[in-house]
Amino acid sequence: MADSEVAGNDWSSTELDLIVADYFAMLKEEQAGLTIRKTEHRRALKAHIHRTDGSIEFKHQNISAVLTQLGLPRIRGYVPAWNFQGAIAAAIGRYLDVQPDPVPLAIKHSTGLSDMPSLFVGPPPTRPPIGARARKAFERVARKFDPALRDQMNRALGEAGEELIYERERELLVLADRRDLARKVRWLSKEDGDGAGYDIRSYDPSGSERWIEVKTTRGGSTTPFYMTRNENEVAKERPDAFRLYRLHDFSRQPGLFTLTPPLDAVLQLEPLTFQASLK
Repeated sequence: MADSEVAGNDWSSTELDLIVADYFAMLKEEQAGLTIRKTEHRRALKAHIHRTDGSIEFKHQNISAVLTQLGLPRIRGYVPAWNFQGAIAAAIGRYLDVQPDPVPLAIKHSTGLSDMPSLFVGPPPTRPPIGARARKAFERVARKFDPALRDQMNRALGEAGEELIYERERELLVLADRRDLARKVRWLSKEDGDGAGYDIRSYDPSGSERWIEVKTTRGGSTTPFYMTRNENEVAKERPDAFRLYRLHDFSRQPGLFTLTPPLDAVLQLEPLTFQASLK
């Protein structure tokens, strides 16, 4: 049942703007390590929005779905409800117009793997079912607040993700009684720059090389990301060695899944730019 059916009529733009602002206020509290007092927030919201508790809760879940698709963190207790309406995506777009970075990421510099957050390793996700009309409204917002470009330009985020994988690879080899290989793991993008087409050269316990490209986002596991032509070519040339490590939900409980070439079998790759030169 859609949230508009619960309340009896569609939400107005004013109501949507109020609940989006309240959601981000709670999200900032959670990201700061505070306990969210959801009942108090809902009571204050209902002074301006005459909706049922269930309708408000469901709309919060709709907001979580849009933020997950936009590559932004969400409130843990509000599991995404994917059958959202386009109007909620538009309301989030209006909020981001005023506050394009509503929950800044604080990077904590680690002193090794033991000082890093625990990592949940799982399978690649499936694409969530979003209705055609809602997807159209969402894509308008996504084009303006490009989550893939935002992650690509956030060098601190990318470096933090690479560091986590670098330390993890070394630790896994030590645990496999291959300290000799652990000493050979290299963080190429930091030591030599980005020209190799991957970030970390590691090994499996048998000694076979693993060329790892790390893509990190604060958003959910389905957040899109950019690949360079060089990365894609390296994946094609050395499918035996290349691995794409996707780190997601990095601002809270990081998750990881791995993609193995051929990448076009599991990814929808779209050319976005052209190099232009005078004839």
